Amino acid sequence: MTTPTTPRTSTTSRAATPRRRVLAQAAFEVGSLLRNGEQLLVSLVLPAMALVGLSLTSSPSLGPGTRIDVATPGVIGLCVISAAFTAQAISTGFDRRYAVLRYLGVTPLGRSGLVAAKVLATLAVEVVQVGVIAALGLVLGWRPDVSGIAYAVLFVVVGTWAFVALALLLAGTLRAEAVLAIANLVWVLLLGLGGVIVPRTELPAGVSHVAAYLPSAGLADGLRSALVDGQLNLAALGVVLAWGVVATALAARLFRFDD
Repeated sequence: MTTPTTPRTSTTSRAATPRRRVLAQAAFEVGSLLRNGEQLLVSLVLPAMALVGLSLTSSPSLGPGTRIDVATPGVIGLCVISAAFTAQAISTGFDRRYAVLRYLGVTPLGRSGLVAAKVLATLAVEVVQVGVIAALGLVLGWRPDVSGIAYAVLFVVVGTWAFVALALLLAGTLRAEAVLAIANLVWVLLLGLGGVIVPRTELPAGVSHVAAYLPSAGLADGLRSALVDGQLNLAALGVVLAWGVVATALAARLFRFDD
């Protein structure tokens, strides 16, 4: 006589797919960015204040066109720089200092998955940023050219890629304290002289010529061409793409997961 046996229940769970790992890490990155008061200030509060200030004053000069129509694309560009460069450089620099990156690099997520998660997290934060700035701009009288929205989205995506690559290059080669200082300094310099808030054409001649080759001016020029004129600015797109390619190649070569 045989005794019935109870089927064994497997205690092993199936490993998460690479897609789920990246999405889970991206969700964690988004939460970390939104919980960080300093980064939230730079990424959302200051750009919103800049838009209100530009709409209510006549200085600095923004050139021809309705003031709020010229200002809003520039502030959207500032949001991209804040989230993709400043916030990512600082958070990655301190993750590297505290060995978070080293441990994540040897997990199933992998290094490529970590980078993909950071890009997705940045884009998710930018959706919130652009939504808030666009709503605020519409309240203040902004009337974008809807035929250029697709071009604007293109510049946001390409600009995010370029500035995340620059952030990883900075955070992966310098100590966290240096990254913190340089990232904030670069944000201030680009805000005033990088052709972001003030169009490059309104800057002093010497500064304007230099700014023409910066990714910040390329991003802002492209957004203004798209949302003010409904046109694709190929020259500006080429500048941003060039910075993205070079920064990606350098970050892949020089990035160190250990401090």
